[in-house]
Amino acid sequence: MPTLYLSTEPDADALLADDPLALLIGMLLDQQVPMERAFVAPFRLAQRLSMTRLEPAAIASYDPEALAEIFATPPSLHRFPGAMAARTQKLCQMILDEFDGDAATIWREASSGADLVRRLGRLPGFGKQKAQIFAALLGKQFGVRPDGWREAAGDYGDAGVHRSVADITDEASLQKVREHKKQMKAAAKRG
Repeated sequence: MPTLYLSTEPDADALLADDPLALLIGMLLDQQVPMERAFVAPFRLAQRLSMTRLEPAAIASYDPEALAEIFATPPSLHRFPGAMAARTQKLCQMILDEFDGDAATIWREASSGADLVRRLGRLPGFGKQKAQIFAALLGKQFGVRPDGWREAAGDYGDAGVHRSVADITDEASLQKVREHKKQMKAAAKRG
């Protein structure tokens, strides 16, 4: 089990390292909020649901309005708690329906890096870029390396760079990823 530094809270990072569903939900929520907030959310969700590990069946069958309220309870789990609660339920339902309730099956049964990115890209809230970043995270920090995983992960699979959550292992690498993102935003503004 890797030592992660995505939420910057040891207990939350330990859950992410140990619970594949928590890791997927953290990645799902990693949009339009600071990375740390997205990746601490699965831990807070588990606490609010009185779970030690997130259970896809329990989340998928939870009353949607009640789950949205759990997401909205201060500190909210996301900037858009209702939409993200619904998306989390869809993710959990898909894991039940297509992966026998085991989130790790998504990557454990991938036949290649391209297949892994394709499987991830089908998940609710995961587009190509998010799928590539998650594949890079699995490869770099979890040792999930089906043939061609680096190529399938695109630039996020490159070794020795600091582009995304896949490259964050400590405070120094977190700052390098933040600097890279600032540079990318500045370049985009310049056109």
